Amino acid sequence: MDVKLREVLPFRVAGLQVRTCNAAEQQADSARIGPMWQRFYVEDLFNKIASRQPDSFVYGVYSNYESDALGAFDVMAGVAVSDAGADYPSVQIQGGDYLVFSAQGAMPDCVIQAWGLIWAYFQDNPQVRRAFATDFEVYTSPDSVAIYIGIQDSGSASRSSN
Repeated sequence: MDVKLREVLPFRVAGLQVRTCNAAEQQADSARIGPMWQRFYVEDLFNKIASRQPDSFVYGVYSNYESDALGAFDVMAGVAVSDAGADYPSVQIQGGDYLVFSAQGAMPDCVIQAWGLIWAYFQDNPQVRRAFATDFEVYTSPDSVAIYIGIQDSGSASRSSN
């Protein structure tokens, strides 16, 4: 899996939002992320969110972490917006340093596998610490995703010049 360090400027995403935890997502009867994404696509929210920026990708945003990867967090399926409208919840992506993990393949299996590799990366590299502020997925095509993980200190990771 390709990993790069990137600086991200703050931006806002609006869409559907659920609160969950990784343990709940392991069980079909308590999983909330899959149904949220299904609703996002069935209701064609990409085209219905009024303040969507014209060049927006589809985003999956993780925010409002209770603690770490074991605690509860919010997940949003949405689009980049120019302002926070009243129609849909929104979240501000925090600016700062992010490690970017890119993956390609059939969705959603590709994303699920990528998250497993991300968790392994942080377990194998304890000197790189997650910020647990905002993390996000950028769906650049039907079979391509870039997952941005906020980190606390970029001194232990090398910055990409791309």
